[in-house]
Amino acid sequence: MGENMHIAIDTAYLHEQSDPDAHRYVFSYHITITNQNPVPVQLISRRWVITDGNEQIQEVTGEGVVGEQPTIEPGQSYSYTSGTVLPTEVGSMQGHYCMMTDETGEFIAPIPAFTLALPNALH
Repeated sequence: MGENMHIAIDTAYLHEQSDPDAHRYVFSYHITITNQNPVPVQLISRRWVITDGNEQIQEVTGEGVVGEQPTIEPGQSYSYTSGTVLPTEVGSMQGHYCMMTDETGEFIAPIPAFTLALPNALH
């Protein structure tokens, strides 16, 4: 079931909200989750592992995303935008969503690792 959840991620550096002198780098990420299963699925919770450029790891867990626990119909997508603050100009995120169907119960949909970086920070 989890392998049939397609997760697309776009990231952006938010210059106007960041303060490099204070080691505050703000990034947004826009995620689109597409249900390629034959049944509706509901996103119950999320788990993120965020690693900054100093190899410091922060774990974030919580119910739903952006205050919602959306149900995604077969062949449909759900999109949302959120963000994170790092103390370094480069970092990465990965994790998983806990999803549920009426038919099979809970399953894990892995979120592939993606990079957060200032423009031109990676060569």
